[in-house]
Amino acid sequence: MERKLTLAEIILIAGTRVALGMGIGLLISGRLSDDQRKAAGLTLAIVGGLTTIPLAMEVISKKDVSIDVGAAA
Repeated sequence: MERKLTLAEIILIAGTRVALGMGIGLLISGRLSDDQRKAAGLTLAIVGGLTTIPLAMEVISKKDVSIDVGAAA
């Protein structure tokens, strides 16, 4: 199965993964106070997770897969 993705879509997908990863990282780290860490970690994890859903649905609904890096330019 293949999907055609634009550069913008690839950047959005990567950004959501970064937010989710950073949120999880903050939740398990000990550098901030407990309240700061939990607030920042939960916010990033929730935003990363929720923004992934519509992007994943868009990618799944596409017919052919190939990465078209020049399409967004």
